[in-house]
Amino acid sequence: MPAVIEELFSGRTETLAEKSVAELPYVVRDAADEDEVKAIATVGTPATHDGLPRKSIEIAERVNEHTWKVTVRYESPESGSPGDEPVFNFDTSGGSQHITQSLLTVNRYGVNAPDFKGAIGVTADAVEGVDITLPIYSFSETHFLADSVVTNPYKGVLFMLTGRVNQAAFRGFQPGECLFLGASGSKRGTEKWEIAYRFASSPNRVGITVGGIGGISKKGWEYMWVRYADQEDAGAKAIVKKPVAVYVEKVYEDGDFSLLGIGA
Repeated sequence: MPAVIEELFSGRTETLAEKSVAELPYVVRDAADEDEVKAIATVGTPATHDGLPRKSIEIAERVNEHTWKVTVRYESPESGSPGDEPVFNFDTSGGSQHITQSLLTVNRYGVNAPDFKGAIGVTADAVEGVDITLPIYSFSETHFLADSVVTNPYKGVLFMLTGRVNQAAFRGFQPGECLFLGASGSKRGTEKWEIAYRFASSPNRVGITVGGIGGISKKGWEYMWVRYADQEDAGAKAIVKKPVAVYVEKVYEDGDFSLLGIGA
């Protein structure tokens, strides 16, 4: 005889407050074991009750060899685990970059010190430069998503967007300022997916001047480099390396961050 499930109207509880909860009792008859009880309860009880999604199914009591009492719990999304709320983290410790050009030569000391127009660490053959800390705003967001969202195509989207910059405004950053560093996800049993999204932001810049070359602009994650050439510094009576051209390179593809599904 196939197993059947029926609701028991005695013992129903519902709470309407800051969070809404309902517990509905059922009886399952003619089931072979607890696995069949849970399977019958899953397909035989509604996924929602008065607008509340089903949260859990628990076997409350075994009445006899083939009869079980089951409690089905419904909760509003906001009444779920606090862990279901997004988690946000940020870090402004910056990042390191090797530069060959200063913002300004504050002073020159020595007899007939050559003017290198801001070039740093100039030798006879090269411009060695220096490593500095640049403003980089790193942040991460952890979101809790259902299986219906975290599909294989969605994982593919995360993969394809990794290493891309925002083509539209995102989290208050202008296009080109925010770099998606990737996402990592984990899931336990029937719980939601816990996915951490990591980003780094660098500001767009305009009005840059390098060694007398002005009118330069670059987006946050574009790369700027300087070409140097030998020139004569008549005052110092020396051949020096001076910047003669500035290049701004696009090194990251643009990406549509709306495909992440976590808002703008």
